Amino acid sequence: MRVPLSWLREYVDLPAGATGRDVQAKLISAGLEVETVEQLGAGVKGPLVVGEVLTIEELEGFKKPIRFCTVDVGDANGTGEPQEIVCGARNFAVGDKVVVILPGGVLPGDFQISARKTYGRTSHGMICSAAELGMGDDHNGIIVLPPEHETGTDAIGLLELVDEVLDIAVTPDRGYALSLRGVAREAAIAYGVPLSDPALIDVPAANAFGYPVKVADPVGCDRFTARTVTGVNAGARSPIWLQRRLQKVGMRPISLAVDITNYVMMELGQPLHAYDRTRLDGPIGVRRAEPGEKITTLDGVERVLDAEDLVITDDRGTIGLAGVMGGAHTEIADFGSDAGTTEIVIEAAHFAPVPIARTARRHKLASEASRRYERGTDPEITSAAAQRAVDLLVLLAGAGAEPGVTEVVTPSAARTIAMPADHPDRVAGTEYGRRTVVRRLRQIGCEVDDTVRAGSAAAGTDELIVTVPSWRPDLSFPNDLAEEVIRLEGYESLPSTLPRLPSGRGLTESQLLRRRIGRALAGAGYTEAPSYPFLGAEVFDQLGLDAGDARRRTVRLANPLYDNEPSLRTTLLPGLLATLRRNAGRGTHDLALFETGLVFRPKEKAEAPPRLPVDRRPTPEEIAALEAALPDQPRRIAVVLAGAREQAGWWGDGHPATWADAVEAARVVARQARTRLTVRQDQYAPFHPGRCASLLAVREDGTEVPVGHAGELHPRVTKALGLPERTCAMELDLDILERVGGAPATGPRVSTFPVATQDVALVVDAAVPAADVEQALRDGAGSLLESLRLFDIFTGPQIGEGRKSLAYALRFRAPDRTLTAEEASAARDAAITSATTRTGATLRGA
Repeated sequence: MRVPLSWLREYVDLPAGATGRDVQAKLISAGLEVETVEQLGAGVKGPLVVGEVLTIEELEGFKKPIRFCTVDVGDANGTGEPQEIVCGARNFAVGDKVVVILPGGVLPGDFQISARKTYGRTSHGMICSAAELGMGDDHNGIIVLPPEHETGTDAIGLLELVDEVLDIAVTPDRGYALSLRGVAREAAIAYGVPLSDPALIDVPAANAFGYPVKVADPVGCDRFTARTVTGVNAGARSPIWLQRRLQKVGMRPISLAVDITNYVMMELGQPLHAYDRTRLDGPIGVRRAEPGEKITTLDGVERVLDAEDLVITDDRGTIGLAGVMGGAHTEIADFGSDAGTTEIVIEAAHFAPVPIARTARRHKLASEASRRYERGTDPEITSAAAQRAVDLLVLLAGAGAEPGVTEVVTPSAARTIAMPADHPDRVAGTEYGRRTVVRRLRQIGCEVDDTVRAGSAAAGTDELIVTVPSWRPDLSFPNDLAEEVIRLEGYESLPSTLPRLPSGRGLTESQLLRRRIGRALAGAGYTEAPSYPFLGAEVFDQLGLDAGDARRRTVRLANPLYDNEPSLRTTLLPGLLATLRRNAGRGTHDLALFETGLVFRPKEKAEAPPRLPVDRRPTPEEIAALEAALPDQPRRIAVVLAGAREQAGWWGDGHPATWADAVEAARVVARQARTRLTVRQDQYAPFHPGRCASLLAVREDGTEVPVGHAGELHPRVTKALGLPERTCAMELDLDILERVGGAPATGPRVSTFPVATQDVALVVDAAVPAADVEQALRDGAGSLLESLRLFDIFTGPQIGEGRKSLAYALRFRAPDRTLTAEEASAARDAAITSATTRTGATLRGA
């Protein structure tokens, strides 16, 4: 909404020295989003005057038509002689009044005017167009003024070129601010001065002599006002002040009748429509459209209507889309010429916001009228708006107002809200007091019954009964009223207070686990990179998933953000790999990223979700039914790596990221979940079949639960996704890991007794997993074993074909004594025996 400061001053007695910036600051403090203050005419400098064209000489021999004119500018040039000016425009004739800038003047953009020779003549000034004066984008011709203006008159004041315009971004809940009346009310409150309400005008009572109106849908249209004027001077044009005000608010002047309806809409916030009465056939009606019904709107487009569209009709059919755009059949014809419309019916109606919004979107036909209706207009202002339009037609077009007044009204009760007097205090965390709350609510137009009822104050139930003004449909609950009090008192005055939380309500165990995992991975050199949970079906082909892979079954969105990503993710890898690819493409080659988030798995037989009530809290059964209809949403964690895991330097050689680093990332996560992982070789897309590990969490009873996979991506996958070679990844199911996890962590017991270290090298078949050997050693070593680490793997002819040597370091310690060499050796031998029995291992060198 663009608000000229000069127009705003008509309704609010702003301080004489108040600038647009001052008003902007006040309105922002009151909660309006004033984005900019445009300085109109800041670069314009006179002499800029009204001139009369005396002669026109057509110059020939040039590529375009050129005219050499003499113009009477009165005494503005200091001599009183006609001014010689060369001009290329052709929309004026001898005797027309035009706008002339003389040498020494300056136009917007620091365009300085001087006498100069052009087209073989000397031009002493310039005849101006609207675009050259900063009045609009019309370059088609120069401004032709009404003949009553005297030559030599200052055109800067006449055309109101110098002004300040506030550009306000009106939020959907503040539709009243899409008018000068609404903004003026906020400015009056901000400055603490009275408001001159332009809607407070005398309106005649409804009678039976107005133009007939039939409303068949009182829900869609609860108020319809119709007024008629006759004897309109069809040749009348909009005065300069009216055109300039429309231009300043961003509207293009069209014709007097249309300009008046637009002017009243911008002034009062009530959209109007003007019909040529001679083109109407029978009563005006309001109803829903018939399916397949058609209408040609004012923009010349034929539209097929929907059964939900609210339409305006006469006896021949539809004549307009209610609240959006009128029909071409009944438009005002040739206004501005003697053959134009002379009888006009003014429509001022209140339409329900939802049907108008849906119609505008359905037909892709947003208009200034629909913009206001869908935010909610003032139903009580239709009569005043119609009367204002009638008054302007009488004043500017010489029309006569017929005595008939049509008012079709569906009665409705005033909206009231009961609110505790201290509710704004409790919401804001400060103390305004009862008197301040009542005063602020009355300032915005509310009627407040502030009578203290007997016993209410003592019982702590002091209530205010607030009747909401008709122009504020957004006020429905006590919190809405509290917001009004808070914003008018000033958000900047709110104290900084912390809520008092009840004890024992910190983070949940799941939240604490996720934080521990995030810190641990960050400490290991990973960077968190959240991604959107959307994907397209083609990514599954790029990942090489089988046709029957469960990850291909997705939940499809009804209204996806992107057409090529219509489904919710079933794995975290596509989003993380896309982030890795994007960063690698921008020159970052050594990458280690992780993400924690939900994936979505559709249920086999999901019921349709129930419709939850809005007038009460849903019951536990209703919430359970809703949750049952939702897809399964397990929480996952995934990492991806590419490039160098450790950089080379003076300290030694680095090494590239490998599948082992992805496995180690899984172990980091498992340690934070207080569980242990078993790593086994596996084949699982999208991983390389020889470099893929299945990850299994070990329960306290020794059983294993699959929780994820890690490894190096298949070369076909890296090529299809455009990833660096040897990219590695890991993905775990955090929910399962958390359920398997052990007891809460306790501090480690630090022993004062020395450790006994024993190394053992075992030879096993190459197909035997190292995890099986490790588990056998642990079981056999018993309680004295403190830790076990695989530090070497060797293959070669020394140990035979198809065999491998696994070297382990075993650390033994007793909590209450120093172990003897015999005790440590016995525990080592027991571990070897267990491994030999369970895995067929033999001691190397034995």
